[in-house]
Amino acid sequence: MLSITRQILPKTRGLAVLTSVRTKVTLPELPYDYAALEPVVCREIMELHHSKHHQAYVTNFNAAKEQLDEAVAKNDASKIISLQGALRFNGGGHINHSIFWKNLTPERTTPSDALQKAIIKDFKTLDNLKAELKVAAVGVQGSGWAWLGLNKKTGNLQVVQCPNQDPLAATTGLVPLFGIDVWEHAYYLQYKNLRPTYVDAIFDIVNWNDVSERFSSA
Repeated sequence: MLSITRQILPKTRGLAVLTSVRTKVTLPELPYDYAALEPVVCREIMELHHSKHHQAYVTNFNAAKEQLDEAVAKNDASKIISLQGALRFNGGGHINHSIFWKNLTPERTTPSDALQKAIIKDFKTLDNLKAELKVAAVGVQGSGWAWLGLNKKTGNLQVVQCPNQDPLAATTGLVPLFGIDVWEHAYYLQYKNLRPTYVDAIFDIVNWNDVSERFSSA
């Protein structure tokens, strides 16, 4: 969600001069209660993950963006370059989690007919897709994400890994459909070091309605 503030100076020689455009991202509300995904994801994890970790990405991205605006105004190329890491990490964290919350649901859902057809074309079965996603998620070295994405050039579904908080679309060109967060803060309080068990459990709360809508929109 973007909050946009614009300040316009009076017209000069018939032209409106845009003096500042500031954009801020905000923490999105969850579409369910913190406890709604239990027993798969406990309330404590959800509350910390959303209100602390995601909020930190939002806060730090906005701070980096403000510094970027100042650097651009001063034409400070060195400062602009130095901010790219913070923008990528925190902006990616915000993008990834904003998708992740909607990818999950306490309701039982199934892929749409169109998505199911695409899954069969590229993975033969839904179980095969889940197996590939699990291998990708468990195999992430350190922290990161496993994603189901759409390659718009080929029309194929693809399973890929992204390290840290790298956002899928900006770094690979794939359209993000479904992501599995395998940062330890997403599961360690409940699953300890058993990442494979956490990944298996996540499939019980996938919001296939949301994934199907993303596929249709893409």
